[in-house]
Amino acid sequence: MSKLVAAIPTLAGKLLQAGRPKLMTFMKYAKVELSPPTPADIPQIRAGLGRLITAARTGSWKNQTVKEAWLNTLVGVEVLCWFYVGECIGKRHIVGYDV
Repeated sequence: MSKLVAAIPTLAGKLLQAGRPKLMTFMKYAKVELSPPTPADIPQIRAGLGRLITAARTGSWKNQTVKEAWLNTLVGVEVLCWFYVGECIGKRHIVGYDV
């Protein structure tokens, strides 16, 4: 047991050394991907919504590849899951509302 306790500082150092590059990569992408939209992004958002509405009206969404359709499905499922997570956080219970 004493060998295990004595090895903890060296193991922790190795863990930090191995995890630091991955943490730095995560932070690099998190600063870009997790930031809220700025006012400069609003025209791009409006154009994207316009293209979405146009694709729905004309039926051009039917001309997607299987890969594009699969990725769009995954994004939709992700949005739905985050909606349900937000509901659980908002009501502070997993099942039902606390009245």
